[in-house]
Amino acid sequence: MIRTGRADLSFDGVRTEFGLPSSFPAAVLAEAEAAVSRSAGDRPDLTSIPLVTIDPPGAKDLDQALCVRKSGDGFVVHYAIADLGAFVTPGGALDTEVRRRGQTIYLPDGNVPLHPTVLSEGAASLLPGVVRPAVLWTFTCTAEGVPSDVEVRRALVRSTAQFDYASVQQTFDAGDPHPSVAALAEFGPLRRALALERGAIELHLPEQEVEPDGAGWKLVTRPRAAVDAWNAEISLMTGMAAASIMLEARAGVLRTLPDPDAEAVAALRKSAAALRVDWPSDLSPGAFLAGLDASTPEALALFTDATRLLRGAGYSAFDGTVPEVTTHAGVAAPYTHVTAPLRRLVDRFATEVCLAVTAGQELPSWLAEALPRLPSLMGASDSLAAKVERATLDQVEAQVLAGRAGQEFDAVVLRAGDDEAEVFVAAPPVLAKCAGKRLPEGERIRVRLDEADPAGRRVRFTAV
Repeated sequence: MIRTGRADLSFDGVRTEFGLPSSFPAAVLAEAEAAVSRSAGDRPDLTSIPLVTIDPPGAKDLDQALCVRKSGDGFVVHYAIADLGAFVTPGGALDTEVRRRGQTIYLPDGNVPLHPTVLSEGAASLLPGVVRPAVLWTFTCTAEGVPSDVEVRRALVRSTAQFDYASVQQTFDAGDPHPSVAALAEFGPLRRALALERGAIELHLPEQEVEPDGAGWKLVTRPRAAVDAWNAEISLMTGMAAASIMLEARAGVLRTLPDPDAEAVAALRKSAAALRVDWPSDLSPGAFLAGLDASTPEALALFTDATRLLRGAGYSAFDGTVPEVTTHAGVAAPYTHVTAPLRRLVDRFATEVCLAVTAGQELPSWLAEALPRLPSLMGASDSLAAKVERATLDQVEAQVLAGRAGQEFDAVVLRAGDDEAEVFVAAPPVLAKCAGKRLPEGERIRVRLDEADPAGRRVRFTAV
């Protein structure tokens, strides 16, 4: 954890403003410590599967481990997920606290974890070289990447190695990937092609990341590696399979997003025409966006406009009656969260539903009682996480620009209004408001920095 001692460089103000907890209650810590030594129960030993993890550098809360192999003309995918059900007692102090938190909140100078680190970075994490209880999903897939058989069960697993996205990408680029993920280069694109056929919508807006920079911080953006996209398709496939299990059983909790309305699609087509970007009439919004060069200013503007297609995300819990909306427009299929239980509350409960259903068992009473409460708990948690992330980025943006008022920068207009616009400055990578009447979306312009106030978390530009 990095502490600078300066109010404009630490994030203590963000923690205070949003009431983020600084520690766990003693009863929660005691229960977590006791859970570490508790038996995981009788489960098959599948440690012979050569699983590996792929996460950001330095990550310790490892939710997933995978092994993707060719099998004849098709594929077999093993996807192990950290099994929090082996550690959290329903109704106990730990369960109560994680329901209150909802998810891990990430800040540059130290995270606010969902679970005590003795679990999230220790006994429950799929760290390399150690045996761990896990929920193992096994997919037998056709040559086209379509699952023909899905199995989910509790097991003992062992990750053989911990990798990060950049290093794995380097091995693919060098033609020497690890055997456990070598088939990803074929399987991942197959899954992405299926997603585009379904009409899935994915936006490629620049993702700002905060990194230490001496005594302070810097902002960076990184292009998404192909391995990152391939790995994400495994998680999406698992979430879709879990949703299918729930819908067949008429019980569970889905992550939902209504299909974009005709007006939103028409507005995006209008923006594309104004930017002189060809959009064939027979191409879906997802396929159109996927074909754009994310490095161009026109694409950045269209990705920003396309956020209006993905509004109204929520969670739908059900037990007996299937909700009216069962799909997620971004995925273009029914979908639920099951792959990040160390970091997100709902995944543990959704996983328990899948395990009970596939075992032919009734949902335990504690699980059935919890389902209706999950949408509100996760909705509040998602809202808080988004506010904290925005406040953190606003503060760092102002900090890296502090003292540079009056300087000019190159920018791209992402979204225009009558008197101001949203612009993206590439160096340093900043998203901010810019004063100026009806600035042309997708155009490169020069902007002058008027204000950069870290304490107030404000950055303002004016078009030159």
